[in-house]
Amino acid sequence: MAENNQSFADDLRRRIRETKTTRWIRFTIVALIFIAWVAWLGSWWVLIFLPLLFDIYITGYIPFTWWKKSKSKSVRAVMSWVDAIVYALILVYFIFTFVGQNYQIPSSSLEKSLLVGDYLWVNKMAYGPRVPMTPVHFPLVQNTLPVINTKSYTEWPKWGYKRLKGLGKVERGDIVVFNFPAGDTVTTKVTNPDYYTLVEMLGRFAVHNNKEQFGDVIYRPVDRRENYVKRAVGLPGERIKIVDGVIYINGEAIEQPENVQFNHFFQVRGGLTPDDWERLGISVADRNQVPVNPADIANITALGFSVNPDGTVPPIYVAPLTPAMKSALEADNRVTKVMKVPASEQVAMFPAGASEGWTRADYGELWIPAKGTTIDLTPRTWAMYERCIRNYEGHDDAYIKDGTVYIDGKPAKTYTFGMDYYFMMGDNRDNSADSRYWGFVPEDHIVGKPWRVIVSFDKDKSIFNGGIRWNRILKAANPDKQ
Repeated sequence: MAENNQSFADDLRRRIRETKTTRWIRFTIVALIFIAWVAWLGSWWVLIFLPLLFDIYITGYIPFTWWKKSKSKSVRAVMSWVDAIVYALILVYFIFTFVGQNYQIPSSSLEKSLLVGDYLWVNKMAYGPRVPMTPVHFPLVQNTLPVINTKSYTEWPKWGYKRLKGLGKVERGDIVVFNFPAGDTVTTKVTNPDYYTLVEMLGRFAVHNNKEQFGDVIYRPVDRRENYVKRAVGLPGERIKIVDGVIYINGEAIEQPENVQFNHFFQVRGGLTPDDWERLGISVADRNQVPVNPADIANITALGFSVNPDGTVPPIYVAPLTPAMKSALEADNRVTKVMKVPASEQVAMFPAGASEGWTRADYGELWIPAKGTTIDLTPRTWAMYERCIRNYEGHDDAYIKDGTVYIDGKPAKTYTFGMDYYFMMGDNRDNSADSRYWGFVPEDHIVGKPWRVIVSFDKDKSIFNGGIRWNRILKAANPDKQ
């Protein structure tokens, strides 16, 4: 036995002695980065993998590169590609998890701050990266592998929420990327409207029993839910109210973003040409003309719109406008009238059961939960914060019966929140599905902060005819906070 131990010791010393200086340098750099990462992670047990790095770079007992000694040229060629791809995926995994990742703007909720077709680099270190809750996942997709249409992650293992130290905290006015809170339950064939809106509109039975239309109903972990991007307008512990589109925090009006937009009607003699739309900066999807019937003329004149002597009505349009765009229209002598579209909701606002009479323009007052704060549990506060307690803070066995709230099966008169929450809204206020409709964003759903626009494509134009927005490349992704 001693002889075998001596042989191993001699072999180990030989391998160490024969290791080239360049490999020692590479190992030292990688080891220091690994140790710094473990210290940041705060889980020192992960250092058990340091000997593995030592073997990979120095001793080589585990034959990771066995294929380099193969006599088959094809094996060596194929495995060299496999080796490169595996290393690349591991690198991408760690970068996307702990540093940042790319993100595409899919909707117009933040126009004109961020445009549809913008590809952003999202800084996850801004607020501190989350330790993966579903650590085994394919790094290049969010939740579904393309083509084969299966999950890109495994349900096991699952880790609890932990956020590493970041460069700062979410501030008012920050544009934030987060996992969609109401995306915990989804239908595989219909994503808009979301599952909860579908259930409210059609009933749970209709959604769950019509797989041909809606597909399967599935649950998604927090970090595998779809990514959304909105602006943080309300912070933990604050009270938010909206009056005629103006946001009040703790009773004081806050400054609107420079590019905030509201839907407006406007009438133009002779109509607008494509060049007019382009100069105004209104996308093709937002260029809508209001249909006018003879029976509508009395209402139209009452609102101040013009009617021609022959009874015809100059074109009336509706589109989202920034203050600057509105001023440009009002300065055009062809424009006879510009007016804000009154809010008229066709869907319930958040929170269901406690938002009677609230609209997107006149909303609240609503208190935003803060970690460590205790509230009295009444039927009204339960209606407001049930989702936070049940869905986000893990009290599945929580309900109200005969006016008494039960948490984990026991009567409860108060509840203390375990997380901070945020109220997120889009700048395109009348065309943004945000916290006014689906509620608070828990801290464990926060992904990061957009940093720069990597590249931007205009879907209304071809690549060779202005399809690439060159002026947006490397543009700050949160201009109001610069």
